Amino acid sequence: MRKKSSLRRLTVAPDTVCLWSLRHRHTDGEACRDVLTLILDGVRTRLVFVTGEGRAVGGGYLPSGLAVDEEGRYLNLHEPGVVRAFVDEAARRGLLAEGGAYDGWELFEAVAVSRAAPPPAVPPDSPAGR
Repeated sequence: MRKKSSLRRLTVAPDTVCLWSLRHRHTDGEACRDVLTLILDGVRTRLVFVTGEGRAVGGGYLPSGLAVDEEGRYLNLHEPGVVRAFVDEAARRGLLAEGGAYDGWELFEAVAVSRAAPPPAVPPDSPAGR
């Protein structure tokens, strides 16, 4: 069985693997936070989700890894598809190349919208459409 905090592998291209982990953190007097760490080509990028006004992360009353915004949208940060969407959005914004720590809520809406979009139509004559 995999340790909760161990790095997981996510293939983002045929020859590119992103390592990732999710950790829950808090200290006395501070709000709960989930930290999604992405490592691509040796560069470490952290997306930090802090519980605050209209936003919450798993911990007390929410399941581990769940991030919920004031609109009622939620993302499971343990789900590889959600992590892939964050990788894609972070790459689009140029965050993965420089590394560092960023407010994950800044990417949340774009990822939530992309995850809610219907999948692309499959042509009826394709192998998947038969």
